[in-house]
Amino acid sequence: MPSFAYVARETGSGREVRNTIEAATEQAAIASLLNKNMLVLSIQEKVARKGKNSGGSVGLQDLVVFTRQLSTMIDAGLAMVQSLQALAEQTSNKVMKDIIKDVTSRVEGGDGFSEALARHPKAFNKLYVCMVAAGERGGLLAEILSRLATYLENTARLRKKVKSAMMYPVAVTLIAIGITVFLLVKVVPVFGEIYSGFGSKLPGPTQSLIDLSKWMQKWIYLLIPAVGAAVYGALLWVKTPKGREFWDARRIRLPIFGHIAHKICLARFTRTLASLVRSGVPILEVLGIVANTCGNVVMEKAIRAAAVDIERGEGLAASISKHPVFPSMLIRMLTAGEQTGKVEQMLERVSDFYDDEVETILSGLTSLIEPLLIVFLGVTVGGIAICMFLPIFKMSEIVNAK
Repeated sequence: MPSFAYVARETGSGREVRNTIEAATEQAAIASLLNKNMLVLSIQEKVARKGKNSGGSVGLQDLVVFTRQLSTMIDAGLAMVQSLQALAEQTSNKVMKDIIKDVTSRVEGGDGFSEALARHPKAFNKLYVCMVAAGERGGLLAEILSRLATYLENTARLRKKVKSAMMYPVAVTLIAIGITVFLLVKVVPVFGEIYSGFGSKLPGPTQSLIDLSKWMQKWIYLLIPAVGAAVYGALLWVKTPKGREFWDARRIRLPIFGHIAHKICLARFTRTLASLVRSGVPILEVLGIVANTCGNVVMEKAIRAAAVDIERGEGLAASISKHPVFPSMLIRMLTAGEQTGKVEQMLERVSDFYDDEVETILSGLTSLIEPLLIVFLGVTVGGIAICMFLPIFKMSEIVNAK
């Protein structure tokens, strides 16, 4: 239940009181204080701990389960408050439990369901709130929640697919770097001391590796913090508006991975647009939401520019066709959808196509990356080993030269 901090004055003694009170709404808190013969001077809802009011963020999977179960309960005829209470009792996520309890208390206090959800922007984004609001207005809340759950499930599935595809190469790359550093710092110096007693010139690759090892030993304690600081600084810079625009503009142009990132953004754009259009949200509001959720600044600017053209009277397909970030296939499908009055169906087909294409590329990439990483790891470690044993292979030449 929400908590309110208040300043009040006792009507009998005139003493000023500063305290907090729990109530469903601000009006209920004022009424409770008046019943205690206290005149309210000021009252404000407290920013509670994580999970309350503004709330904490929750995982996508928890949100999927909540949405799907709530849709099923409402479709079965259960009241909203009863459904929310049941979901609050059965969830094991503490943050989600607190959020559902707060939403329940607000709905009991007279707020609309979408209004209560809007008080937790970290858990329920603007897309979620707008679709729920459209469902409330049209009396199709159960159907809208079902569509929203399907949308979230598709998003979660694609995100899981991308993460699983990237986990293996990242792990192998980090292991290869760790092994290489260990060999250069701990193993190569041992061979260097052995070869220093030969008194002869070592082969070029071996000498270069020993020189690199000496340099690593000297600067390793500065190199690791410097690399960590550089990575951290780059991540912070990418979060700034200029940095994000710079990175997003180049991310979708990268070979292979840029192609995947571009299609993921297009799939998110088309699926979100289809869900909102089908839910009855006005097109200009839809484009504003889609711009915020597409995940790429370049595409976001193109969508906002298209929204301005649509406001002037242009069609959706004509307005986005001006921007090269949207492929011709999407434009043609949208044009056909506008001509037949089935824009949302066309958008859903396009989003399914992009999802399937991303999954196909990721599957092929995973199959290709595994042997490439094995080769990379073998070349890295094997190259160091060969360089170290090269003087032994040429022992006769070294002895003769001596």
